[in-house]
Amino acid sequence: ELKRTSLEFSYNKFSPFYKSTVMYLIAFLFACSTWFSGSEWTRKTAFYLIVLSAIVHTGGLITRMYIEGRPPVTNLYSSAVFVGWGAVLLGLIIERIYKDGVGAAIASIVGVLSLIVAHNLALSGDTMGVLRAVLDTNFWLATHVVIITLGYASTFFSGFLAIVYIMRGFFTRSLDKDTSKSLTRMVYGVVCFSTLFSFVGTILGGIWADQSWGRFWGWDPKENGALLIVIWNAIILHARWGGMIRERGLMNLAVFGNIVTAFSWFGVNMLNVGLHSYGFMDAAFKWLMIFNASQILIMAIGIMPLSTWASFRSTPTKAA
Repeated sequence: ELKRTSLEFSYNKFSPFYKSTVMYLIAFLFACSTWFSGSEWTRKTAFYLIVLSAIVHTGGLITRMYIEGRPPVTNLYSSAVFVGWGAVLLGLIIERIYKDGVGAAIASIVGVLSLIVAHNLALSGDTMGVLRAVLDTNFWLATHVVIITLGYASTFFSGFLAIVYIMRGFFTRSLDKDTSKSLTRMVYGVVCFSTLFSFVGTILGGIWADQSWGRFWGWDPKENGALLIVIWNAIILHARWGGMIRERGLMNLAVFGNIVTAFSWFGVNMLNVGLHSYGFMDAAFKWLMIFNASQILIMAIGIMPLSTWASFRSTPTKAA
């Protein structure tokens, strides 16, 4: 116990997640510069900075797990830290495959934003508090909670990939045919991943609920939120596979997935009803609404006519 106390003191003094936030931000700037300069040096610098940040991030997670004697996700604070970690890992994999700076940019910005959210959640009190009795089971925390949180991370990741598509297409001329195809493949692939993890996580949650409360499903707000993520991701996949939407439609639906996931993750906690409402935070409502409004604005840009998009606007020819 003394070792854990000493380690917790060192952990708080080192502040691994603060250091990761700073490094992710620097990496994001390098990754964005790659899009404009096309420099391989800046792309590699961003990639290895994110790797270094992820190592520190992972070290912080493992240290928390050892101190608490728990899996990585036990409350809203740790879920924000873990969502960022999952998104960063996914971004590094995508960057390793495509090597175009997009995976690095999304990994770093989602890492920054999630750790900022975690920092603000930490202001409300102890981030290693005692678990409620119904949550006091390492097995379900390590399975249902971890898997469904990875579903959150991947759904957000696909949404931010879609934002890159819309922003680059509307404001710059860098969204050429090849870039459009690669971003479309990325988004579709990540949505497949998030559908799988969200579905499996929701089923495992039902089994846990049956053991805890004697029923598999009770239409609790948190359960409904998890189901919404599964249904929304399934809609995206079927609409794309069935030819009902093309690239821009896919991107807009993926951006709306950010709103669906934010509601399931935080919104249901603000309803202050249901068996899963463990962390009511009315102060966060404003920021949730700002985030949702920003996503709606991006979707509004996404449905603008192609003639208004810089990447699709025809270049006027000069008279001889």
